Amino acid sequence: MNDPAAASLERAHNQPPLLAGYNAWAQDPILRAAVEREGGAWIGERAHQLGELVGSEHLQLLADQANRNLPQLRTHDRFGERIDAVDYHPAYHELMAHAFGAGLHSLAWKARRDGAFVARAALNYLWNQAENGTSCPVTMSFAAVQVLRNDAQLAAEWEPKLLADAYDPSPVHLSQKRAATVGMAMTEKQGGSDLRANQTSATELGDGAYVLEGHKWFCSAPMSDGFLTLARTGAGVTCFFVPRSLPDGTRNGIHIQRLKDKCGNRSNASSEIEYHDAWARRVGVEGRGIATLIEMAHLTRFDIVVASAGMMRGALNQALHHCEHRRAFGKRLVEQPLMQNVLADLALETEAATLLALRLARALDRSAHDPQERLLARILTPMAKYWLAKRSPAFMFEAMECLGGNGYVEEAPLARFYREAPVNSIWEGSGNVACLDVLRSMQKQPDSVAVLLSEIRTGASGDRHLALFVDAIEAQLADTDGIEQRARRIAEASALALQASLMAQHAAPAAADAFFSSRVQGDWGHAFGTLPGSARCEEIIARSRLD
Repeated sequence: MNDPAAASLERAHNQPPLLAGYNAWAQDPILRAAVEREGGAWIGERAHQLGELVGSEHLQLLADQANRNLPQLRTHDRFGERIDAVDYHPAYHELMAHAFGAGLHSLAWKARRDGAFVARAALNYLWNQAENGTSCPVTMSFAAVQVLRNDAQLAAEWEPKLLADAYDPSPVHLSQKRAATVGMAMTEKQGGSDLRANQTSATELGDGAYVLEGHKWFCSAPMSDGFLTLARTGAGVTCFFVPRSLPDGTRNGIHIQRLKDKCGNRSNASSEIEYHDAWARRVGVEGRGIATLIEMAHLTRFDIVVASAGMMRGALNQALHHCEHRRAFGKRLVEQPLMQNVLADLALETEAATLLALRLARALDRSAHDPQERLLARILTPMAKYWLAKRSPAFMFEAMECLGGNGYVEEAPLARFYREAPVNSIWEGSGNVACLDVLRSMQKQPDSVAVLLSEIRTGASGDRHLALFVDAIEAQLADTDGIEQRARRIAEASALALQASLMAQHAAPAAADAFFSSRVQGDWGHAFGTLPGSARCEEIIARSRLD
């Protein structure tokens, strides 16, 4: 006999449905408007296709599988031969095929039209709402193009495969591959961020070729086809390119010692490696390796800015969806006043991050022919990287809490987002390094300060309080006494002021007013969900729903 009570226990009541079957591009008017305004509207069709994939249940399953089934290192085969292979779950390979097939790594270089960096940022923003470990090899392959162009021979050999919209994981020489990826191996155990302390040695063979001996404490994506790295010659620390396979089919002298057991970024293998008689080619001027790689660092930091904003949007989608469907204390969560404050606060943070990331993308697009945009890109890249990456972990925690216990379990993507968030602040220049780089750009190129302040004042012209805030930042910059100690305060205040300016220009009045009153005027608490009583939370939330 059927037991109605038992049947009722089997059914899930008051649980939201899976957030799937939506289009992360088509249903995000804030993103679409920003991309169009900054010059990338022509990406619409490709963004629509990627947005549909990002919102699919299938991609969510792949992301979960790739992060549960971690990469495994095999140093030797069963016959005792050294192979230095990393095995990935099939889901990881499928994710990589989707990402590289969509041109996430190549679009900015291949499009050859205005708005290429903005258009690529739109795709990267979408992808980071779904899976983040694959973003590391995408970003490194994208940024490596800039460095390889320092050597015409390397560029001619590698660019066609590096810019192919395909994924080929086979461990063979470049000549036998459909497509290639490039990784990085920079830091060493004794130096970390202080790359000048690197001790890996390079011995010249002639004609730009060297052999390397040494170790690297972090080599991310160790199954890449080539690596940009640093080693020391008689002239100092120099940049080199190290292929994984040699022309005769043998493996280069790159030995993977172990994989890192990381907090997040689990689908992506990171490793410690040793170079033993590893063949390499010099890239750039001997003794100027760090300066050569700064070109790459600016681009990888740019991707971190976009990724942080995209992850915020992905987490916000989950929080809004849950609160729309979950009932507590007689109402849907989204109707509860205090939860409205939390959701509105998260929505403001997401929109301001999105506007900042895409403004940086426009500056990069125009850098080649506009000196002011070039100066803005130089100072804004480390500033935005610092600020958005710092905001992200607290944001992910608050979004997770919106789901309560459901958000804390690994079945929900927010646990993965939360573990992923800190890496964007740590990699490619930690918080202190990024802020000191902001100061360095100001000191080396003083005109960049005037360009930044002018950009902020564009949105401050109609608001006396924001104008006063900008004046205070200018006064901080003029006071050079102990300025390094205040580097974080300067970077934070400048980033917030620019976000407020962008919100004033492009967001709805309710959102712009709430952002300014909380972040700039200081009518805000120490956690999300502490917007002032004047904030029109329902209006702010409505703008950020997937329409």
